[in-house]
Amino acid sequence: MRKIGFWEAYSIGVGGMIGGGIFAVLGLTILLSKGAAPVAFLFAGTIALLTAYSYAKLSVRYPSEGGTVEFLVQGFGNNFFTSYMNTLLLASYVIMLSLYSYAFGSYGSALLFGHEVPIVKKLLIVGVVSFLAFINFLGAYVSGKTEDIMVFAKLGILLFFSALGFLTGDFSRLSPEHWERFLKIMVGGLIIFLAYEGFELIANTAKDVKDPEKTLPKAYYASVLTVIAVYVLVSAVAVANLTYQQVVKYKDYALAVAAEPFLGKFGFILIGIAALLSTASAINATLYGSARVSYLVAKLGALPKSLSKKVWREGTEGLLILAVLTILFATLFNLENISVAGSFGFLSIFAAVNFANFRLYRYTDSNRWISLLAFLLCIVSGTVLIGYNLKTNPNALKSVTVVLLGTLIFEAVYRSFTSVRLKEYIDWRIREREEFFKKHPMFLALLKKEVESRLKDAKVKVISVPDEEKGGTLKVKIETENVEAAEKLLRKVLKEAKIEEHYPVEITVERKDGADSLQLKKV
Repeated sequence: MRKIGFWEAYSIGVGGMIGGGIFAVLGLTILLSKGAAPVAFLFAGTIALLTAYSYAKLSVRYPSEGGTVEFLVQGFGNNFFTSYMNTLLLASYVIMLSLYSYAFGSYGSALLFGHEVPIVKKLLIVGVVSFLAFINFLGAYVSGKTEDIMVFAKLGILLFFSALGFLTGDFSRLSPEHWERFLKIMVGGLIIFLAYEGFELIANTAKDVKDPEKTLPKAYYASVLTVIAVYVLVSAVAVANLTYQQVVKYKDYALAVAAEPFLGKFGFILIGIAALLSTASAINATLYGSARVSYLVAKLGALPKSLSKKVWREGTEGLLILAVLTILFATLFNLENISVAGSFGFLSIFAAVNFANFRLYRYTDSNRWISLLAFLLCIVSGTVLIGYNLKTNPNALKSVTVVLLGTLIFEAVYRSFTSVRLKEYIDWRIREREEFFKKHPMFLALLKKEVESRLKDAKVKVISVPDEEKGGTLKVKIETENVEAAEKLLRKVLKEAKIEEHYPVEITVERKDGADSLQLKKV
């Protein structure tokens, strides 16, 4: 099976974050922060970067397709709280789908008529979600193949927009005298925090990553830092090219309007098309990606061994539910309601993941204080976001109330009328890995006995052994003159010992003179 390298993992993180959020919520941030919009994006990005530390450590220790849910189970156990957080995660993905489809409707309407037409926007929302849900019913294989191209195309368009925008922008609008007070800047960052949601998708592919101890942290940090830089740059250019009155008028598709001063109508169309492509690909990816995982966990308590990543053949009822909820949420709530609910939902989930890593620091080999700082920032930020809107705009909290109470009531009723409970391990592979950490000395003893007794010149060298608490990889090097015989023998030993592909074992066979090398097993 082909392993995922750094660039694939990186593109998953970047693609997950730049999926439509920046196109939809940029106007809201400028309205709240004014000239300090880049500072607001930097503030939100800092929380995301600190949270990425927890995700990187947890992903290395628990490389599970269950991703976030697995981390919560390991940190808090398979109890009501963890079940509720999984339901909240599923609801948050519905909110993200709503945001993407809302942005698709806004930009699509503006491209067709030059301005937003409410009924057309709603028809486009229903149309894009229904169409992509239908495609997923058939099996969305092609979309996975095009995702890498889409990521770099989106990045290219945004960077092109930023480069040209520097030629026409009035950057005096970014000076401190045009900034709002600190609280509003902070809220401006928090309301668009959901634009940084997406880096956690790397966790769902951790089991397939090549050299995960090195690749995963680099992919997390590089993707978040890239997106912070892009968001700060794009928001600076947007502020410099838009008047405050324009932002108020065109807040739902402000980025397209910001391209007009230096590219004219072509700029409006270019950004509009980029927004349509980005939001459509994000809807498609979320429908058959992480939302499916969360739905299956809610339904079964764990991921089945037959779970397929490319085609949704067994989750059609979940796909239908997600599509209907997305359409309802996107058509019944406005952009600010959706943004506040989405940001608060992911701030809550990321707070829980950070605290899980704080509790598991011995197992993940982490600096627990970094995770504690990230946890506190998420909690304080969520409190500020709710408190500010409660004081200034209570209507924006309608969706938050619906999501929090709705998921809580649903989870309580669901647990009362069914026997479904979260399992001790969401991904069955994690259970087998944990069992291997305990029994690896027996396998190592068997390996040494078989190799050194059957190949008289062979020498088994242990490079590293896993720790029962911290995990790790069993790395072994075998030196022999007869590489071919060693290969045949090792395949037999691996089969007899039932060492599967997902076990943390790496065996390398080398000729004693170093002229030949064969890697038989690497996870």
